[in-house]
Parts: sequence; structure tokens; C-alpha cells
Amino acid sequence: MRKDAFFAYFRGNLLLMIKVENIHKSFGDLQVLKGIDLEVDKGEIVSIVGPSGAGKTTLLMIMGTLEKADAGNIYIDNNELSRLNERRLSDFRNKNIGFVFQFHQLLPEFTALENVMIPALIGRANHQEAEKRAMELLEMMRLKDRVEHKPAELSGGEKQRVAVARALINNPAVVFADEPSGSLDTDNKEELHRLFFELRDKLNQTFVIVTHDEHLASITDRTIHMIDGEIIK
Repeated sequence: MRKDAFFAYFRGNLLLMIKVENIHKSFGDLQVLKGIDLEVDKGEIVSIVGPSGAGKTTLLMIMGTLEKADAGNIYIDNNELSRLNERRLSDFRNKNIGFVFQFHQLLPEFTALENVMIPALIGRANHQEAEKRAMELLEMMRLKDRVEHKPAELSGGEKQRVAVARALINNPAVVFADEPSGSLDTDNKEELHRLFFELRDKLNQTFVIVTHDEHLASITDRTIHMIDGEIIK
């Protein structure tokens, strides 16, 4: 194998976590995504920025399998998602993709610990193992003393850190975050941003983050700029 071919193979199979090929999406007559191509490496923290209506969240939802593209292909960790039927796609999403949204979306009747455990239990994990993993993650989030608290008893920053722990419970290949610090005050924003980098350093976790926060975008490994459904080179 030629040297250049070897390095292409190495990148494609060992380093590449996400590959997006020619993604198109329209809602009625409105063309939201216009042939998006994107690659994200394992352990990379990538931000996606752009004005409202640029297609950022739609792209994130398609990569996260929560929306379907009209055309194009998505590969995550060498899995071509278009080849998966609905049941297998749902199973893949639960086991391999974590989500963090602007508003935590914790279930109010459950404790922090129970909220974190839910995706693992949906994936039919052993209850004792799921609880142990959830406790480890909450301790990593500096929430060891808050595990039995329900969302109403937590601050905004604490709720969002519980949401991050929930996103990580199944050891996902990638975490997609949509404006994760958008509802937080300055101190909690900074703490959450530091947490993303700590998780990358400790777990080699891959993050793709849609954000309007200029500071967060400036410290990520790479920033993707979108306007009118296209990536601006």
C-alpha cells in the first residue's frame, strides 16, 4: 500500500468519527441545507455557528438521527446510518449518540441519579451496573451530593450537568449539543464549557456543538460557519 493510501485508510478507519456527505433538506419550498459535507475526528470538539435560520440545528438533528435528510449520507463511527431500519436506528441512537439541549429536558418526577440512568435502562443495561456508571458520571460532574435531588431542587447549571451525565451514560461515540449553555448565567456557562474539554481529555469524547456563544466557539478545536444552508469555507 502506498504511503498516501495508508494514511488515507488510517484517517478513514481510526480517526474519523463523523462523515457527512452531500446532505440536502427542505421544508416545503424552503431549502434549509444545500449539499453539506463535513468530517469530524474522534476526540474533536467542533462548534457550528451562524445566524438564526442558517440550518445549524437542522444539520445537528440530521446527524443525530432525529431528522431525516432528503438526500445524502451520514456515517458515524464507520456505520452508514441510511442502511439501518427504524428499529436498528433507534437502538444505534440510544447506544452511540448523546444529546444535550439548551433546556435540560430532565424528567421532573425522577432524581438526578434516575434521570441519568434512563438511557442505560432503555438499552436494557443491568440496573446495578447502570447505577454505578451514573454515580461515577455524577461525581465527575461534581454532583455527588445532589444525586437524590429532583430537578426542581437543582440550579440551572446543576440541571445542565445532569443532562451531560445522561448524555454520557451509554459511552456514546459522539455527543451533539444544541445551544447547551444558552440558558445559563456567565459562571455556569464557563463551568459547562470547561467540562466539555475535561471530558474530551478524560474520555476522548467527541462533541459537535451548535452555539451562538462566541467565547465557546473560539476555544473549540474547530469552528464551522454556516449561512443560508451552506458551510462557508
